[in-house]
Amino acid sequence: MASPQGPGGKERERAPREQYQGPVLRRRGQIQEGTTDQRLLDQPGPSDFIHKDPWRVMRIQAEFVEGFGALAELGPAVSVFGSARTPVDSPEYDAGVRIGRALVEAGFAVITGGGPGGMEAANKGALDAGGTSVGLGIELPFEQGLNEYVDIGVNFRYFFVRKTMFVKYARGFVVLPGGFGTLDELFEALTLVQTRKVTRFPIVLFGSRYWGGLVDWVRDAVVAEGKAAAHDLELFHVTDDIDEAVALVTKETGA
Repeated sequence: MASPQGPGGKERERAPREQYQGPVLRRRGQIQEGTTDQRLLDQPGPSDFIHKDPWRVMRIQAEFVEGFGALAELGPAVSVFGSARTPVDSPEYDAGVRIGRALVEAGFAVITGGGPGGMEAANKGALDAGGTSVGLGIELPFEQGLNEYVDIGVNFRYFFVRKTMFVKYARGFVVLPGGFGTLDELFEALTLVQTRKVTRFPIVLFGSRYWGGLVDWVRDAVVAEGKAAAHDLELFHVTDDIDEAVALVTKETGA
């Protein structure tokens, strides 16, 4: 979701109306500063971790248990990523709706980050088609929340737990145009496939105009300078066709 613009066109953060901390919802005077991830990664003192980090392990364990319990019986699914800033009246949003619908028609549930924009679009398409629409939210310092088209929603405190759920319960990824969060998920998935931590995991980038520059850079810089192998370019597919995107992401799943 786009932040309001401040002086000189710079973005400024807006005070959130509500805050999700895992399964807990806080509003008004109960909203707390920072996030659980921030508190985990901060280094407050040389011995402070002795008293706090062991208890955080229990909270992390609980998040895994909640996620596994909610999604264990989901069935075949595909994760769809995209920008929270995608306008509802844009061609990208329409494509997200159509992709969500087509995935359900192909026999898959749809998993997104549960937010607005491209994520909402895919959830809407899945819901409209009568399929299962899943949203995996994350605690952020600014307002996000789960969109209204989510049937099964789980809110996480820790990004790494949420990322595990995206990969564990999906047969592949469709990646719509997006920002840093989308790139984070994309490159994590590519790394897992490249290192064979996961197998038979198709990754489809939807929108050749948007992704073309990134693909060129990977080929002309990363591969050309020996930082990756030429065959690593085969780890993903780029398309502008919705039917092809769905066929590519589902063809190796056996569904």
